Amino acid sequence: MQVSLKTPMNIRNLAILFSCQMISVSGSVVLITLGGIVGSELAPAPEWATVPLSIMVVCTALTTILASMLMQRIGRRFGFMTGAAVAVVAGLTAAYAVLLHSFVVFCLGVGLYGANVAFVQQYRFAAAESVAVAQVGRAVSTVLFGAIGGAFLGPFIVTHADAWFTAEPHIGAMLSIALLQGIAVLLLAGLRDTVLDHLSAEPSPARRLATIVAQPNYLIAVFAGMVAWGIMTLIMTATPLSMHVGNGFSMDDTSWVIRSHVLAMYLPSLFSGVLITRFGAPRVMLAGVLAMAMTVTFGLQGHELMHYWLALVMLGIGWNFLYIGGTALLVETYRPAERFKAQAVNEFSVFGMSALGSMLAGTIVFRYDWDVLMWAAVPLLALMLSGLLWLLGSSRAVRPAG
Repeated sequence: MQVSLKTPMNIRNLAILFSCQMISVSGSVVLITLGGIVGSELAPAPEWATVPLSIMVVCTALTTILASMLMQRIGRRFGFMTGAAVAVVAGLTAAYAVLLHSFVVFCLGVGLYGANVAFVQQYRFAAAESVAVAQVGRAVSTVLFGAIGGAFLGPFIVTHADAWFTAEPHIGAMLSIALLQGIAVLLLAGLRDTVLDHLSAEPSPARRLATIVAQPNYLIAVFAGMVAWGIMTLIMTATPLSMHVGNGFSMDDTSWVIRSHVLAMYLPSLFSGVLITRFGAPRVMLAGVLAMAMTVTFGLQGHELMHYWLALVMLGIGWNFLYIGGTALLVETYRPAERFKAQAVNEFSVFGMSALGSMLAGTIVFRYDWDVLMWAAVPLLALMLSGLLWLLGSSRAVRPAG
């Protein structure tokens, strides 16, 4: 029996995941906007400014397998609640670090938030498991669309929370992360673990991990996530440094560009799921690659405010199409009994690449320049384009449902 998206349980799950996605993204936006800036104030050398954000992404990558295995053991609900509780501690630790003027403690706090992100990234799998196969794209898009609220709430916190503690800027922003994540813990307590009929009725036994990973579609889906997150993290992490530190743009201008970028990441979720259903995941992923190519084009035009804005908006759109399309392709490559290990390999690969992008961002901007950062994305985009063209030209390409 196929489970309808209209059942009360699914609406409840999607609503909770939608809300907690908004909370999580608001905290990420705060840390992305302020992380490099606070890092530059506390770090022993300018090149270390993005180390906290790099640690956040590294901790995400290192926690992905643990998150998958933990949820396999205790269920999605308690797993997600654990992640949100870690984020509460992260916000409190980051606030304490600002009070102490401690770079090491700040790195610890931001790293803990990265561990929570590993759990949050599996919201999309929980959404996919709450609907019928044909509705996966729309369900994933619905949950990711919750980030739109975070795109507004995060910059609002950055702009206004400093007033809470005028003697120590940024403490209020960090404490707000802890407060919101406390709300997320309460919301997630209402999540219902889902064992769907259309999954549990699958009689096929689990295959070896090597067999799953060797599938061309699986490899392309994983690489899509790696490219989407790697390039996005590289450029997004470097943007506040290039704008605010390197080119003297105000915090308001920098926050506006980051907010626009996050909106561009998630607004397409209104229709990306529909596009996947209509045209198939590979074609939507191809559109994502082209959008990211536009990021490079705009980024190489100069260092004016609109150059940054256009580049970051196209970056967000490209990330959405490539990441959601890759997720829709991924879930068709494994059997129900295989999902946790298949997802764990995907998440580790994706956020390992994201960590690499974050670590390289500060070094490239400070030692080289913005243009070099743009060119660094080109080889990955070329490889992704080649894989998608092969997929679309082969019989393995996923066709539109219906």
